[in-house]
Amino acid sequence: MSIYADLFRYRELFANLFRRDLQAKYRASAIGLAWTLVNPLVLMGIYVLVFSLLWRAVDVDHYPLFVLSGLAVWVFFTGSLQLASSSVVESAPLIKKVRFPRQLVALSAVATQVVAFAVMLAVLIVVNVIVIPDARETAWLSLPIAAVLVCLVAGVSLAVSSANVVFRDVEHIVGALLLPWFFLTPIIVPLDKLPGAQDRYETFVDVLRYANFVTPPLEALRDPLLGRLPSLGDVAYLCGAAIVALAVGAWTFSRVDDRIAVEL
Repeated sequence: MSIYADLFRYRELFANLFRRDLQAKYRASAIGLAWTLVNPLVLMGIYVLVFSLLWRAVDVDHYPLFVLSGLAVWVFFTGSLQLASSSVVESAPLIKKVRFPRQLVALSAVATQVVAFAVMLAVLIVVNVIVIPDARETAWLSLPIAAVLVCLVAGVSLAVSSANVVFRDVEHIVGALLLPWFFLTPIIVPLDKLPGAQDRYETFVDVLRYANFVTPPLEALRDPLLGRLPSLGDVAYLCGAAIVALAVGAWTFSRVDDRIAVEL
């Protein structure tokens, strides 16, 4: 795992790349980090309006917070994946000029999304603790779960970024997959609330839950925010998925590292 150890060995360089990406993201922006809240809040408003008011298909306690908790994870995951997938290719001029650990480029793209994710999570914790009394005892559990989630996303993003160096279609494939992936993830409707979930399609729902590696981490993070203890199975799944993702990301990067300068 020396690929990730370079984050510490080259921490000054990583900090510079992080500042560069963060400044580029919010350059000439009047409200800066506040934009990290605007998109999820707008989406939440739309989904609450459609599913709670216009089409009463979902009966979930504290539905707006249920949606917002799911969107926080999804926006972090998709934002990291999209930025990281093209980060190495877009940094070609820098990579060709200077020899340095190239994985820092993809990981710095993820780091900029961690900032937005942290802001969202902080707001969620404060609001949920105020609105949901039970969350006062469980909300703190979301912090270590979120840290493991960051590791999972970092590993997946590094793998996608590395693959995109050799196969430029990867970036476009990821973009095309995100929309159907969104609707296969329980962000706006819990899996147990799907029509026939408990009667006719219980096995299908279980497959849908565990085949989608975003679902158990999302549920593990959302439960303590809503005042429930996270499922041990979801937490174990998240930890296992994070280890696998980091290993796959490191392996994928090591396979293309020597080819990056040539491919770019």
